[in-house]
Amino acid sequence: MLGLQRYAIVLATQFFRKATYSGNALRSSTNVATKEATQGNKSNEVTNKVEVETKGDEPVKRPKGKLIAAAFENLKDDSTKERILPEPKLSSTSPSLPSIDEQIINAKTVNSLLALAENNSTLTRKHALRIVSILADWTSMNRAKLSEFENDSRFLRICRMLGRSVPKDSNSSTKNSENKAKIDGFRTDDLNTVLGVAGDDEAAKLIASISVPQMVRVMTTLAVRRRRSTPLLRSLAFNISSANEQLDLKQCADVFYAMASLNFQDVVLAAKLCADIQVMLPKNNDKSAAVGSILTSLGILKYRDLDVLESLTQWMLQHSDICRPQDLSALFLSSATLNFKTTQMEQVRSKLLGTIVQHDFPKNHDWMNHVWALVLGGLCDHKHLESVLSTAFIEKLQSEQPAGLTATTKMKLLNVNSYAQLIASNYQGPFLAKENPVFDVPISHGKSKQILVNGMLDALKSLLSSNNYVKSLQDSKMGFLIDALCVFDAKRNPLPIDKDHQDGIRVALMVVDYHDVCHGAHRAASGITTLCFDLLEKKGYRVLPIPYNEFSTSDKLLKRVQYLEAKFKSLISSKTNK
Repeated sequence: MLGLQRYAIVLATQFFRKATYSGNALRSSTNVATKEATQGNKSNEVTNKVEVETKGDEPVKRPKGKLIAAAFENLKDDSTKERILPEPKLSSTSPSLPSIDEQIINAKTVNSLLALAENNSTLTRKHALRIVSILADWTSMNRAKLSEFENDSRFLRICRMLGRSVPKDSNSSTKNSENKAKIDGFRTDDLNTVLGVAGDDEAAKLIASISVPQMVRVMTTLAVRRRRSTPLLRSLAFNISSANEQLDLKQCADVFYAMASLNFQDVVLAAKLCADIQVMLPKNNDKSAAVGSILTSLGILKYRDLDVLESLTQWMLQHSDICRPQDLSALFLSSATLNFKTTQMEQVRSKLLGTIVQHDFPKNHDWMNHVWALVLGGLCDHKHLESVLSTAFIEKLQSEQPAGLTATTKMKLLNVNSYAQLIASNYQGPFLAKENPVFDVPISHGKSKQILVNGMLDALKSLLSSNNYVKSLQDSKMGFLIDALCVFDAKRNPLPIDKDHQDGIRVALMVVDYHDVCHGAHRAASGITTLCFDLLEKKGYRVLPIPYNEFSTSDKLLKRVQYLEAKFKSLISSKTNK
């Protein structure tokens, strides 16, 4: 846009340099007159034409080119139609005709706005967007009705400028009918098109004017384009949540997919979707893909609604014969992530667990994720552990990732290995060798969690008064960090951490931040958080969770110290009373 503006300025400057102006008095009954002036030889007589506008006694001259001619086209007086634009107001301080931006601002009717799209080559995409925004405002204020212009050819032209095209008509009657159908389809979706390319605030104004199915399509389009527009997403969430219309199962899956893809959390919208799923799920007899998609999205969002999860599990038990392996795997993975234990656990174990085998997954990495989910859910058999912890399988994983195993892959393998060592009873299969490079994994917290950890460590060191009593950010070798370790005797006296104490009470402090819990109707620690606590307890530690909603770095140090002191007292007292 900046380049076009510079080009237009240079072009205008060249016109004015070539032009010569006449000093004769000019007459005009319409306030616009033209006169030719010559300078030099006759070859310049054609190229040096100018238009002269007058206001009072001062002439104002403008170069006569295609762009100017297009601008003047809108001022033609048509006796058979009402005048589209208001009479231009010229003054000595503002001698030029109104720009398109000014004409848009001064427009008072829908017709005057849309008229700017008629035979106007200077109308840009920016102008089109501004027109649509004004129309949206007028519609929301009941100053105009959507039905008045949604099928107007000028409005469709504006939509085409914003990224869509309408199929051309054909002389053939058959093609005409086909094109009519395509045009009708475009018209029902052209607002969706505008929303897909418009600015965030302008697009958000249009949401209330479209139907719920269109809102779903807009949200899906945003997900496909990876466009995380917060104002637009909030407007969509509000309007979909407020609608009385129920979404079908596929629409629920599409909206959840968009929320998961864009990492957009909205508990009101999620509750609306879950309510609609409960109604529509019994009517579904053949769409396992939609059920699998919903489960996957719930796991990614960490949205925990026990009623919906129970209904989805029961549906898969009833329709296991049509469920794809990836849909069944989504059930196990999301249930594990959301720390969900169905009331039909035995049926799940007998009817669904055995139907998924390693050959169902095209990549070894997918099979490892499935086994890891079974570990989190407490459903992992010895054969599953053996298949993942074998040396041959680790080599296959490495061959799929030439750059080396990712940190996430290594941490999951360490989770599985620790589960096999500490929790799986009578397991006789392979373990990861101590020298295995899987143990060499850099583990660190995110920024927000590290702030909480630092606040906890400051309070802990103030409470225990010596660094000999505390170890921080210790690698557990089980796929996660231990935020702080300390040892106490039965009277809550701290003991040096680097020495063995036969009767010492080892305490592991674990900060639980927003990302470590599941949200929604039934909040709880996530599956991976629960597994970490279980592994630490099997190692002989007393786990002391520090939840983010109880412990804040904005609190004074004294308050944080008192919080930890009370937690230690409660933890150690319960230990000694057993």
